[in-house]
Amino acid sequence: MYKRLSMVMFPILLVALVGTGIWGYMEHQEKNSVLIKAENQYQRAFHDLSFHVDKLHTELGNTLAVNSTSQDAYKKGLINVWRITSQAQNEISQLPLTLLPFNKTEEFLANISNFSYRAAVRDLSKQPLDENELKTLSALYKHAGEIAADLRGVQSKVLASNLRWMDVELALVTEKEPQDNAIIDGFSAMDLKVGEYSEIDWSPVVMSMYQKRDMTMLAGMEESPEDIKQKAARFLRLADTSGVKVTENGAGTDYQSYSVSVPKPGTTDGVLMDFSKKGGQLLWFSAAREIPAKQLELRQARDMAAQFLDDHGYKDMTAVSYDEYGNEANITFATRKNDVINYLEKVAVKVALDNGEVTGLEASDYVFDKKDRQLRQPKLSEEEARKTLNPSFEVESTSQALIRSDIQEEVLCYQFIGRVNGGMYRVYINAESGAEEKIDELGAQEAEVQA
Repeated sequence: MYKRLSMVMFPILLVALVGTGIWGYMEHQEKNSVLIKAENQYQRAFHDLSFHVDKLHTELGNTLAVNSTSQDAYKKGLINVWRITSQAQNEISQLPLTLLPFNKTEEFLANISNFSYRAAVRDLSKQPLDENELKTLSALYKHAGEIAADLRGVQSKVLASNLRWMDVELALVTEKEPQDNAIIDGFSAMDLKVGEYSEIDWSPVVMSMYQKRDMTMLAGMEESPEDIKQKAARFLRLADTSGVKVTENGAGTDYQSYSVSVPKPGTTDGVLMDFSKKGGQLLWFSAAREIPAKQLELRQARDMAAQFLDDHGYKDMTAVSYDEYGNEANITFATRKNDVINYLEKVAVKVALDNGEVTGLEASDYVFDKKDRQLRQPKLSEEEARKTLNPSFEVESTSQALIRSDIQEEVLCYQFIGRVNGGMYRVYINAESGAEEKIDELGAQEAEVQA
């Protein structure tokens, strides 16, 4: 009996064993294939990074070598610097450096990118590079050469010793000491050197890109939790404040705020709100809930949102963009004063399309950018600005608008809304120079409401 059983089971076990072996071999081969592909991608990104930083050094040198009166050559050189730096930043993002201190070098390259772009896009014939900017270019040329040399040194070690980036990733994940890996050593030393570079004058325009909003920017006195509780109750039209819970955030930092929570039946988490501690200004609130069926159109939701804003002290607001998702309207409003739409001071409102209830408000831009501005009269008339548009552009409405340009400057523009090439667009023409500052395509729903 046992002999007969063994004769039956042996072939089955043999087939299972062979199948397991084949499966294991295939899994091993597939894993190796994935590892090889990842290693090849890392190696390509690293060697491309070394090439582009070396090219960046060369391009900066070429830009400095041109005649100081040749603004077209400067513009071309600066555009090339921006393009090459962007490529280098992209290659850094493809390397396993997230656990490695390399932020100083990344910040340095980001500043070069912003400096070159913002210098290139302006009219250099009217605003040529000044003495400080030329000194900055010279410093960037010198430092780019040092970084390129350091990268070439690491590259030589990688090629000579056939080093693998997969070992770098493993060393970082397992927290091995940096000196255990030549690549980690090289990148750490490079970042340390960049951090010790003497201060570079990047200009206020460039550094404005990195100015983070914090509560110190706001006016007013610091308010207590009880003050915030009363403000939240007034905003929500509550007679009883017993259910209002206030929690302080970021104590001792520049980001001090209060979070407020209020139970509300029918919502997913009740009502949630954030207020700044300084000035006690509402930053956002949410009363998210399920919205079973759409009963209202966007125009109706817009009117209800506008009334809500007016009732809560957001005066002189006009709707500037519309969206609809999940039976909820998302409508952005900007202030409108003296017939100028101020896109810097804006709030976003969510409206439930079943009954028109406002279920959310985002007011950070309004809080941090609201201030008294004395706008100059436009140099160009509306008719002069209109002449710079595409001849095929069919204008449907015109207004003046204050926007923030690509170089983070506040710019007064003529806003033209119209149709071209089968689509509806919002075009902003600089009211002083006639330059086309920005173009936004309107979505189908927004175009329908604007019509």
